Amino acid sequence: MTERPADQPVIVPWPRRPEPGPPGALVFDLDGTLVDTVRLRVEGWMEAFRALGIPVDPAVLRPLIGADGHVVARAGSHAAGHEIDGAMAERLDHLAGEAFGRLNRSPRPLPGATDLLAALAASGIRHAIATASRAGQVLASVDALGLESRPPIVDGSHVRHAKPAPDLLLLAARRLHADPGDCWYVGDSTWDMQAARAGGMTAAGVTTGFATADDLLGAGADVVTPTLRDLSRRIGVGRG
Repeated sequence: MTERPADQPVIVPWPRRPEPGPPGALVFDLDGTLVDTVRLRVEGWMEAFRALGIPVDPAVLRPLIGADGHVVARAGSHAAGHEIDGAMAERLDHLAGEAFGRLNRSPRPLPGATDLLAALAASGIRHAIATASRAGQVLASVDALGLESRPPIVDGSHVRHAKPAPDLLLLAARRLHADPGDCWYVGDSTWDMQAARAGGMTAAGVTTGFATADDLLGAGADVVTPTLRDLSRRIGVGRG
């Protein structure tokens, strides 16, 4: 049996928990959760790998979207039979971000995203965005939501380790002056669920990215809904 390299991502099995109480604050992933950009993320990574001569199957990349860019770079390279060092992982991450920036010309909000965030703001419920994306890739997507003002944003440049580590989420909670145990983290990927559970938050999954409901539950989701409209109804905020 081949041993898994230490830098390859692993889904940690978290035990199921009782039905969560209402959120005291919410933290949201961005790509695939608030805006319909996950396919562009894959295209950006494909362009980066091609530029460096690494033939990666897009099917390998889809379940990795949402994780730290260095994790995606190393895992994608490993699947293609290439082992890379930290400098190469950084180069791939940078190239993928540049490609995504070119491709992400007209990001579209996902169903219910704008209404939910606007309702949270109107209700005075604390909320933020925590995304593994680099700073320069974030604002076009956030501004596409059409909000009166941007919520607090924590991006991959603010922490040393992005998802599945909980650092992004915990920093967002600190900026909201919220206890992690009172926060729900809302995301579309298994890495979002893993980060939420590792950070002591309620893990709320939406099936608007590549992950299925079973994928999200298997990664530790406490709650799974098809869209943010359904999540709005679940927590009793906005029009749902």
